[in-house]
Amino acid sequence: MGILSAPARVDEREYWGFCLYDWANSGYVTTVATVLFAPYLTSVAETAACGRVGTAEDPCTTNLQVLGLGISPGSLAFYVVTVATLMSALFLPIVGAIADRSPRKKVLMCAFAWAGALAACCMVFVEGGRWELGALLLFIGNLCLGSSMVVYDSILVDIAGPDDRDDVSSRGWAFGYLGGFILLAINLGVVTMHDALGMSTSTAVRLSLLTAGLWWGLFTFVPFVRLKNRPPASVVPVGSGSLVKQSFGQLFATLKHVRTYPMTLLFLVAYLFFNDGIQTVISVSSTYGEKQLGFETQVLIMTILLVQFIAFFGALAFGRFARRFGTQRTIMGGLVVWMLIVIAGFMLPARQIVPFLAMGAAIGIVLGGTQALSRSAFSQLIPKGREAEYFSLYQAGERGTSWLGTLVFGLVHQLTGSYRPAIVALGLFFVIGLVLLTRVDMRRGIAEAGNAQPTLV
Repeated sequence: MGILSAPARVDEREYWGFCLYDWANSGYVTTVATVLFAPYLTSVAETAACGRVGTAEDPCTTNLQVLGLGISPGSLAFYVVTVATLMSALFLPIVGAIADRSPRKKVLMCAFAWAGALAACCMVFVEGGRWELGALLLFIGNLCLGSSMVVYDSILVDIAGPDDRDDVSSRGWAFGYLGGFILLAINLGVVTMHDALGMSTSTAVRLSLLTAGLWWGLFTFVPFVRLKNRPPASVVPVGSGSLVKQSFGQLFATLKHVRTYPMTLLFLVAYLFFNDGIQTVISVSSTYGEKQLGFETQVLIMTILLVQFIAFFGALAFGRFARRFGTQRTIMGGLVVWMLIVIAGFMLPARQIVPFLAMGAAIGIVLGGTQALSRSAFSQLIPKGREAEYFSLYQAGERGTSWLGTLVFGLVHQLTGSYRPAIVALGLFFVIGLVLLTRVDMRRGIAEAGNAQPTLV
């Protein structure tokens, strides 16, 4: 059996459909959310505020005016992500509750994916001083990504048993990093050779944003064709009425009785903290590299390519570590490495590419593994029939929708005028997440949720 082939107990057709949605959305996550759009939107906002693009030596210090509030152009993208995730806290649980009652999960997932892909394609029109359009499209793209991932994560429970979920989840993340690597490599060529192609840097970046939307939208047809729709599992009855009305009732019932599953709740809170740290490091890395360390866009893309390449193997390695040491211990080891990474980030010298690449390599090792194993571990703690609803709460802290981390990063930058104290402040999220995770009794939580016990947790 190949290293990326389906486990023996998982349907091959659905395995490929599941894994290739990670491949599909990786185009948006890497090219748009991680590498290009935050620094590009910052430059567009700086042009609107100062009439020029700021540099490390001569930053733009004039604020934008949003609803009477002064917003630093350098913090705009992070505030947009913050607002999108706060809205997600209200919107995504309803999406999850509807998905749990719907016999057409894959259709719901793909509809959100295609809406987000359209928003990403429209980013090609963000130029000049159109920072408002850029902020709106980033908001829509992140909200649609989170909504599609709510349904997608719940499908893991449908296609894989307790002993296979670490492998399937890890391989899905690995496919995502491989797809992100390929698309980003293409975009690196476009941005690097923009003069030879007869276009400006801005045009090359906007074209790359367009390709990310097309990648997401077109490859989403694979899970649409290969995944199966299933009748909804039995759920707690919450009265009659429309699907939306019943979904609200199910959500309120779950929030009311969530203390029945204390280990599930504790794991979710731990994940909220440490994943906020992970997602914020990912989303601010390109801006930190450009605005604080003075690297050009080409260097940033090459670094992210290195991260993507190593993360492909890192996700697979973490799946193997989990089979040997247990999922919980493997995640905790990854969090210790994340703490060391943000400390190293604070100390990085400006314009020194080798230390910057070394930090990128370290991120790649732990990036996919901690997230993939967190998804499979949480799936073991969810009561039957409420997978999508619980994963909607989980998605409040999922990739590209961090809120507390980006808020802290943006505020620290605005207060200090430097990204260095902002990056090291993120270490607190990993410390809190690790402490909480040590208190989670996985065996107890799985039993409380009424699920079968895997061989190793």
